[in-house]
Amino acid sequence: MADEIRVRAEILEEMLRHARREPEVECCGALAGRDVVITKSFPAINVLASPVAYEISPQELFRIFHRMREEGLEHIALYHSHPLGENFPSARDIAQAYYPNEAYFIISPQVGVPRPVRAFSIRDDMVRELRIEIAAAGL
Repeated sequence: MADEIRVRAEILEEMLRHARREPEVECCGALAGRDVVITKSFPAINVLASPVAYEISPQELFRIFHRMREEGLEHIALYHSHPLGENFPSARDIAQAYYPNEAYFIISPQVGVPRPVRAFSIRDDMVRELRIEIAAAGL
C-alpha cells in the first residue's frame, strides 16, 4: 500500500457526519471506488452498539460487497469512529484488521479535533498512518 490514500472530499464529509450522528457508539462502514480513488461510502450498522468497538454483521457485509460488484467498484477501505478517544487504531482495531490490503479510516466526532479523519495501513500488527489526498470530484 502506498503512503497515501485518495478520496473525494464529500466522502470525508459523509464519514464525519455519520460519526457525529451517532456520537455515543462507534459508527462504521465500507469505502469503495475505482482506480484506487474512494468515491462512495457504504454506511453500516454497528451490531455491537458500543462506544469502544464495532462490528458489521456478515449479512450486511455481504450486501455491501454485492452492491460494490453491481456498481463496478472495488473495496478500498473500512471506516469507524472513536467517540471516546483518539482517532488512532486501538489494540482491538489492530487485532481485528482482517483486510491487510485495505486502508482503515478512523473518525473523531468531537468538534475542534485538529484531524478528525485519519487513515491507516494495518498489516501484521504494524500501523502506518497514510496521508489523505483529496481527489478531484470528476474522478
